[in-house]
Amino acid sequence: MARVKTPPLNPATREAALAPLLAGGWAMVEGRDAIRREFRFANFVAAFGWMTQVALVAEKLDHHPEWSNVWNRVSVTLITHDCDGLSALDIELARKMDSLATGSA
Repeated sequence: MARVKTPPLNPATREAALAPLLAGGWAMVEGRDAIRREFRFANFVAAFGWMTQVALVAEKLDHHPEWSNVWNRVSVTLITHDCDGLSALDIELARKMDSLATGSA
């Protein structure tokens, strides 16, 4: 069964959805309709533990981040590839990443 294309963020609600994320440390990616953020943790184990928690959420959403890890840092870019831009999935995953990073999940 073919996956249904995910719709991009609705222009009418886009600003409201992005504003709290941008105020909280996320940034738009130049040249792409995507957001990025670097998360910092106490050490490698904390960073990798967070990535493991996020991986479980991402798998449930069937929406996977572009990310890399170097010791205590995890760089994340979120974009929905099947609509070549931001979608509600990116907003949901970014919010969950933020809450897991602060321990409020």
